[in-house]
Amino acid sequence: MAKRVFLLFLLLAVFVLPRLGGQTLAVKTNVLSDAVGSPNISLEQSLGGRLSLDVSGHYNPFSSEGSMRRRKHWLLQPELRLWRCQPFSGHFIGLHVLAGEYNIADADLPLGLYKGTKTWRYEGFVMGTGISYGYHFILSPRWGIEAVLGAGYVRASYDRYRCAHCGEKLGSGYKNYLGPTKAAISVVYLIK
Repeated sequence: MAKRVFLLFLLLAVFVLPRLGGQTLAVKTNVLSDAVGSPNISLEQSLGGRLSLDVSGHYNPFSSEGSMRRRKHWLLQPELRLWRCQPFSGHFIGLHVLAGEYNIADADLPLGLYKGTKTWRYEGFVMGTGISYGYHFILSPRWGIEAVLGAGYVRASYDRYRCAHCGEKLGSGYKNYLGPTKAAISVVYLIK
């Protein structure tokens, strides 16, 4: 299921976005995510008028060398944006969804999401939705900086294991989360 969702959004980003009738395509990276070890890239296509579609993808397949730490994950987060005047200039509000998989051990997570990650390993799938507000600062005709904050609801399924590398399953469950779902300061390059 998760691989199908990932493939669907990847196909959307690669084949559909560039063929839409909008005039501008933006390529972005969220430096906040980069700073915490979540490599990412976003594509945003103007849809004409005041609308745009942003598709963000995060992927970290690596474990820390020589430790039990794991923060493997992938996450896709498409967002439909309504701009105050025109895309890629000024204020916007957005509606986003997210889906992804994770494998976390020996890591401190913000907001107390999984309190036992120092002791156990968690693997699972997440899905959610939220709203966001952002602002695009124009630096030049092709470059910009974008700041976005969003909040919403996420449902995460998980399997809990005894340690980062062993396979003894201790249990399964679900977590529901209501709070921040998006935070970005992105460097933006516009392709016109």
